[in-house]
Amino acid sequence: MLIRSHWTVVPCEPAVLPRSYHLELVKELHRRMGLEMGNNEIPTIAYSGLVGFSSRSKEFMTFHPDQLYSLSLSGLCDPASKAIADLDLSEQLEFLGFKFELRDRTDETSSYEELYTTLIGDEPEPVYHFELDFKTPTAFSQNRIHLPLPLPISMFRSWLERWNYFSSVYLGGDDLLAYLNDVVAIGRHNIKTRKFQVYRSFITGFIGNVRLQILRRSDPLLANVAHLLVQYSQFAGTGAKTRLGMGQTQIQLEN
Repeated sequence: MLIRSHWTVVPCEPAVLPRSYHLELVKELHRRMGLEMGNNEIPTIAYSGLVGFSSRSKEFMTFHPDQLYSLSLSGLCDPASKAIADLDLSEQLEFLGFKFELRDRTDETSSYEELYTTLIGDEPEPVYHFELDFKTPTAFSQNRIHLPLPLPISMFRSWLERWNYFSSVYLGGDDLLAYLNDVVAIGRHNIKTRKFQVYRSFITGFIGNVRLQILRRSDPLLANVAHLLVQYSQFAGTGAKTRLGMGQTQIQLEN
C-alpha cells in the first residue's frame, strides 16, 4: 500500500519557530503514529514540514495566521502507510509551544502493483514530458557532500532505489539508469537554492520547477518505466533526507 496524506495548516497566532522546527514536528508525528525514526536503511516515510510563505531570519522562521500552509506525509510500505492512514491529528496540532489548526485532510492511495499495471502492464501511450515541482529543498548524497542540482540520473536513481527496495516488482538496475541517462534531458528549469537545517549543520538544496523530456526515439516500454518512476516520486520524494522534510515532489504531466 502507498499513501500520501495532506493537511491544510493554519497557525492560531504568529508562530516563531527555530529553523530546525521540522525535526521536532516529524518526531511528534512519529510519536503519534507509534513509529520509531531512523531505524530503516531506506526511509519508509516521506514528510514535507510546513510548506508555504514564512518570514525568515538567521535562526528563526515565522509562520503567519493569515497564510495557509500544507503538511504532507507519505508511506512507502504497508506498516508506514497504515500508521499514516490511522493518524488522527484532530483539529489542532501543538508543538514547540504553538498551536496550529488543521483543515481539509485528503488522502491519495495506490499500490506498487496498481502503478505498475496502469503505467506499464496495460501498455499505455508513452508520456514524453514531465513537469516536476520541488516544494522543499532537494539534494543528492555524493560521498561526503550533497549536490543541489536536478540531474536526471540522480533523480531516477533516487526513485529506483526506493521502488526496488519496497516493491515486489523489480524494475532494473545500472543498465536501466544508463539508458535513462541517455534519453532523458532537462527541457527547462526555474530553480533556486535554499539551505535546510539538519541538527547543527545545513544542507544546500534546490527548490522550484524542472521540466524533464524524453527523446521520442526512446523505447516505449522504458519511457513508460520513466513515467512510472516520476509518478512514484510523489510518494517517495526525491534525494536525501526525505524523512526529515527534504525532497517533496509534485508533478504535472503533459502529453
